[in-house]
Order: sequence, then structure tokens, then C-alpha cells
Amino acid sequence: MIRFSAVTKVYPHRIIALRDVSVHIEKGEFVFLIGPTGSGKTTFLKLIYREIKPTRGSVYVMGENLARMKERKIPYLRRQIGVVFQDFKLLPYKNVYENIAFALEVIGCNPAEIKARVEEVLERVGLSHRRYLLPYQLSGGERQRAALARALVNDPPILLADEPTGNLDFEAAKSIIDLLVEANLHGTTVVVATHNRDIVNSLRKRVIALKDGTVVRDDKEGGYDA
Repeated sequence: MIRFSAVTKVYPHRIIALRDVSVHIEKGEFVFLIGPTGSGKTTFLKLIYREIKPTRGSVYVMGENLARMKERKIPYLRRQIGVVFQDFKLLPYKNVYENIAFALEVIGCNPAEIKARVEEVLERVGLSHRRYLLPYQLSGGERQRAALARALVNDPPILLADEPTGNLDFEAAKSIIDLLVEANLHGTTVVVATHNRDIVNSLRKRVIALKDGTVVRDDKEGGYDA
């Protein structure tokens, strides 16, 4: 599903974000990506949805070599990948329903299909009663659930989450992780970059640990600490 082959990413001013990273993530896996700030976690995720290209090496997603992917094909790739950001990235002047529906409108879904899908995902994340509220009217946990609903509404085969619990209290964080686990149980490949030690330790999923841009640990049923 996702394969990094000897990937190095160097940013301007010779900032090395990843060094010779080789990783293979199978279809249907749930993976925690951990490591200190600056270890390369966000760069790892950005390479998967082709926000950036590797300096050296190859990134394959669903059989496609992203470094060689033509620009016109990138939007089609991103339709297959749901992304959840720590800062939500909700459209401030659209309500919850409209934020989620927008993800389907841009790919040309018909109104009846949009309504059915949005209603289903709102129920799934527990936000049906908040559908007409604007982002600023929601709690942090509710905003993150809305962002997750938007990522899930197209039923993507891959779901990426970059520090999705970083600004949340324990209960709100747990509810987000529970939804990610549920998506994984439905067959979605999930990759979560996180600093949340308690959640990583409680779930015992695959853990890939980065330090200074290199993979220092890859455990099948790992915890936060070696």
C-alpha cells in the first residue's frame, strides 16, 4: 500500500528531514509514527500525499511511484487519501455539514449522494446535532471530529493523521483515536503521527520511531518507548 525505498528528503539550507528511510506499510495496517519534534514525521506524511517529493529514493503509494507522477494525476491520488491535521483546516465560514460536503462537491458527487454520505459520517463521528454550527462554535474535540469526518466521507483507502490529538484533553483524544481504529477495522490503512504516549502504549499497534530523520525502531506491536 505504502512503500518508502531509501528515501532522503533535504530542504533548502541543507536541512535533512529524512535520511535513507525504507519502510513498507501493508494494506489495512494501523501504524503509529512517533519521534521527537523535528524527527521527520510530518515530512513522512507529506511524501505520502505528494505535498513534496523525495530528494533521493522512491515513494510508492498504491503501486504508483510518486516522484514520477504527473501533476495532473495528483488530485486523483489525493482523492484516495484522507488527511487529518492538528490545526483542523476547517473552512471558517462554512458550517460542519458544509465543510464535510465540500470534500465531495469538489470531486463532482451529485447532491443526493453528498447528502447521504455526509449524514452517515456525521452520525459515525457523533456530530449530527452540531451540523449547523460554524467551526468557532465547536470545542477542540468537536472540530477535530469534524475534520476527521471530512477525511472519511469519501471512504478513502488510506487515512493519514498528523498529531490529531495534540491539542485535546484525554477524553477528546481517546474519542478521535477510537474513530481512527474504527476506520481501520473497516479496512482503511491508517498512519498516525503522534506524541501521545498513553494512547500508543494502550493500543499496541505497529510503531515506527524516527529520530533525526532515520528509522530507529519498527515494532509490530510496539509501545511509545523501546
